[in-house]
Amino acid sequence: MISDNAKRVLEARYLRRDSDGRIAESPDQLFERVARGVSEAELINGTTSDAVYWEDRFHRMLTALDFLPNSPTLMNAGTPLSQLSACFVLPIEDSMESIFGTLRDAALIQRTGGGTGFSFSHLRPAGDPIASTGGTSSGPVSFMKIYDCATENIKLGGRRRGANMGVLRVDHPDIEEFIEAKRDGVSLRNFNISVGATDEFLSAVESGGDLVLRHPTDARVVRSVPARRLFDDICDAAWATGDPGLIFLDAIARTNPLPACGAIEATNPCGEVPLLPYESCNLGSINLVHFVKERDRVVSVDFDRLRTQVEEGVRFLDDVISVNRFPLGTVSQATLANRKIGLGVMGFAELCILLGISYASDQAILLADQLMEFIARQARLASARLADQRGVFPNWNASIYRASGLRLRNATQTSIAPTGTISIIAGTSSSIEPLFALAYRRRHVLGEQTFAEINPLVLRHLTRLGQDSAKLMNSIASTGFLNLGGEMKNLFRTALEIPPEQHVRVQAAFQKHVDNAVSKTVNLPADASPQDVADAYLLSYRLGCKGVTVFRYGSKSEPMLELGLGETPEEREHFTKCDPEACRL
Repeated sequence: MISDNAKRVLEARYLRRDSDGRIAESPDQLFERVARGVSEAELINGTTSDAVYWEDRFHRMLTALDFLPNSPTLMNAGTPLSQLSACFVLPIEDSMESIFGTLRDAALIQRTGGGTGFSFSHLRPAGDPIASTGGTSSGPVSFMKIYDCATENIKLGGRRRGANMGVLRVDHPDIEEFIEAKRDGVSLRNFNISVGATDEFLSAVESGGDLVLRHPTDARVVRSVPARRLFDDICDAAWATGDPGLIFLDAIARTNPLPACGAIEATNPCGEVPLLPYESCNLGSINLVHFVKERDRVVSVDFDRLRTQVEEGVRFLDDVISVNRFPLGTVSQATLANRKIGLGVMGFAELCILLGISYASDQAILLADQLMEFIARQARLASARLADQRGVFPNWNASIYRASGLRLRNATQTSIAPTGTISIIAGTSSSIEPLFALAYRRRHVLGEQTFAEINPLVLRHLTRLGQDSAKLMNSIASTGFLNLGGEMKNLFRTALEIPPEQHVRVQAAFQKHVDNAVSKTVNLPADASPQDVADAYLLSYRLGCKGVTVFRYGSKSEPMLELGLGETPEEREHFTKCDPEACRL
């Protein structure tokens, strides 16, 4: 069942409109449009009956909300635009032609709904002489501000806010300016920023050594800085603002399936897809809550149904690549050569609750490990079967798979995306995140609108408590937390009640089996310290994550998520009378 919040999101962003701006399709018609548009790929390698069969299969999984693709696919599949990719990385070289040529390319991508990632590491530092003009360079951060201004005026696909990732290598001479770039709370509002951290840097942090900063054009030594001081500056800025995060460049390089095709220097805006220059990626997420079975009062994961959904999800995403209308020829060439997809999950927190597992426990780590291992194995098998039917991706001979003879249709198969709006549509918790709170407000989802959300599972449990449930409901509405001890409190521990190291351990458990990367926020309480940020960053590196992002509650003046429902009588009345099956307002 689609919730009221899901209907609001669909109407605002996804449902087609006529020439007068009136809604011209229902949610089911949207799913019909997407299923039909994507299944047209089946005509390339099969028959009309194949296309009809897969259209029906795709329509069933979409309408059941078992699986949803990334937003551009929902918005654009089956339309004349048909730009279906969410994630792009564009290169920037050290010339005005490249800087502004890439800005033009980014604008063309963003207007179709795609998010863009850039490495600014090749740009010369501020104050560097420019021989052709006799002037000096203004440096990477100044050009990031130009990109930010452009994005501010290009609403993604006309329906959502622009999104960028900006990366600068930790050994770039302007790294200190980059670290401080978002301190004022105003600059680079359309950017997430991440320091491209290297093994050399993190080793120097742990040993107390220096880091050499090198000129990007010829690698000459510019100066050296104490690595620990630089790391502390990163952690202090992240404590204050949430930026910068870290991406671990050498960890990404070690698992790059196409090292012969170049180095990966940047990711998409949320960090879950490291990409080569001009690559794009298509994402889709399985709603884990729908793959639970109960037999003899024992609740478990239905791995047989999950296996089928993984196979259908991989096929769907590969079909998306085939019918995609890419915004640039260079993007088309790179994407079709490697056919990267990113199958992931949403609803992990609610799955844990249904299985009686606390997100804060070792059992949750074991579940994450076993679950993602299964999904990754099945996704690889599905990609191999597609390779037998349709052929390997064109760059297969240049890939790491050639040595083992593993024939795959897709250079990557798995990724954990944040599933922001699609988890609202699916009516479940975001991605692999814990419940942010049991009752909270989600701000700026649709412009200035605020959504109130109450988790349905806690209501279901509270109805079993009898007379005290109304009092507990009011307490949750006020604080967002469950003021109750014992097993139920442990089961419903929320993001700010879970130790930061557990956030990282869950991310690492998934990352172990994901061949792209994992988008995950390490939530910190308001009274956390910069040392807590440092501990999370170092632990994520030691456990093999490819990147890490932290957010200390209250560190931004206008947070996207706020605890509790607020004080309006309408919200409180809805909460105390809410049907547990339909309690997202």
